[in-house]
Amino acid sequence: MKKKLVSILVCSTMVASMLTGCGGGAEEAPAPAATEEAPAVEEEAPAPAEEEAPAADAAEGEAPAAEGLAYTGDLNLMHYSTSEESEGNGGSDGFRTMIAEWKAANPNINLVENVLANDEYKTQIATLAAADDLPDVFLLQGMNTKAWAEQGLVMDLTDIIAQSPYAADYQEAYYTPFKTADGKVYALPALTGGTCTVVVYDKQMWKDAGFDSFPATWDEVLTAKDYFSGEGIDTIAFGNSGKWQANSCFMSTIGTMFTGKDWFQSIIDKGGAAFTDDEQVAALKFAQDAFASGVFNADFNAVSNEDAREYYIAGDAAAFIGGNWDVSYIMATLLEADEEKYNNIGFATFPSIEGAKMSNVQNIGMGYGMAINAKLADDPDKLAAAVDLIYKLTGPDFSNFVATNYALGGLTAVDNVDLSAFDQITQDFYNWSYVDTEPCEIYDSYVSSAVWDVYNTELQNLLNGDTDAESVAAAAQASYEANY
Repeated sequence: MKKKLVSILVCSTMVASMLTGCGGGAEEAPAPAATEEAPAVEEEAPAPAEEEAPAADAAEGEAPAAEGLAYTGDLNLMHYSTSEESEGNGGSDGFRTMIAEWKAANPNINLVENVLANDEYKTQIATLAAADDLPDVFLLQGMNTKAWAEQGLVMDLTDIIAQSPYAADYQEAYYTPFKTADGKVYALPALTGGTCTVVVYDKQMWKDAGFDSFPATWDEVLTAKDYFSGEGIDTIAFGNSGKWQANSCFMSTIGTMFTGKDWFQSIIDKGGAAFTDDEQVAALKFAQDAFASGVFNADFNAVSNEDAREYYIAGDAAAFIGGNWDVSYIMATLLEADEEKYNNIGFATFPSIEGAKMSNVQNIGMGYGMAINAKLADDPDKLAAAVDLIYKLTGPDFSNFVATNYALGGLTAVDNVDLSAFDQITQDFYNWSYVDTEPCEIYDSYVSSAVWDVYNTELQNLLNGDTDAESVAAAAQASYEANY
């Protein structure tokens, strides 16, 4: 029960109706974050009973009817919310709970789940898309929206969303990663989110190093490194074996600190900004120097974020940089195993950097959405079932579950969530995420996977010292021009 309680306290990521943030454009409502990582597994979620979700009986572009579903065959669902992940992640737990409830409410439909870890999921879903063999329903990453929509692989959900019984409560700013230039929407934003770049630090360890809180400047971090190195401790733990981590959990924020917000918006809009712009090159140069400084664990490019957070949990690193899903796991683990260390958890943004334009910045967004294979347009009954499923997974049942149990939020707004029900660490993370910091976009929620495949590989090489910032920028720009 204690571990369950922790996951309830966990991310403190968001109560959707209370947030402020960015969603891809100026003056938009907040956009919660992407990616929830977990170890690999293939399985089906358990199935407790619940009342039947709003039903469907419609062709493409029509909302489901309120009565029972006519479809009785197989419906394939591919996602990455594993059972292990759900033990320390409210979004995953809520997602799996909604799946189980939908299955119980629709016993005549055989929901066939393919459940993979995030890294494996990204690889396999791209392989299936290339073969035009996508599942019936799946999690679409924002950066793939434009290309897969142009290829006719994913269904236009614009009218289906508009006719949803929950449409009035959807927070439309979250649609941004799943929109094309003509305003069509190809996924309902799913799961919960929060930051991808949070510094989690041990307050006592930093006090021992002479700091009352995490340093405000990078130069102070370099000073602290000398102390921690003398103690045989890494200053900051980080894992980039999957390559995406350096992009999502580092460069999205560091890049914005150097370029300002308008640069990436121009990249998204094809408004003239380029990866070879001086400010982006300067950010890449800083990243290379930072990882060569000895501040991070020496094996940062060989271990995952899951591995790196264990360094922090074990006391082998004084801080860790990762995403809200990592915070969920860290909090759950420490509250069960080391309550004193749990109570010493602090949260910080990346410290200010000489020459950068911004500070106190962290990236936030909702990078995955529930999408439907375009081929289902040929089978109205099956399509109605798929629509009913995505309504369930993104609607008020999900949002109320995660808000009540985890102080989190989803696509559907929830009112009157009382944060006082949660402990101080959870409240601290909520305030850090949505009150006290400056939000920015997550790079790889947008643009094109082809661009990020190049950028991420080149970035890993940069951090290894095998290339230079100008070469990374030139390669990314060439891919951007060719593929976006």
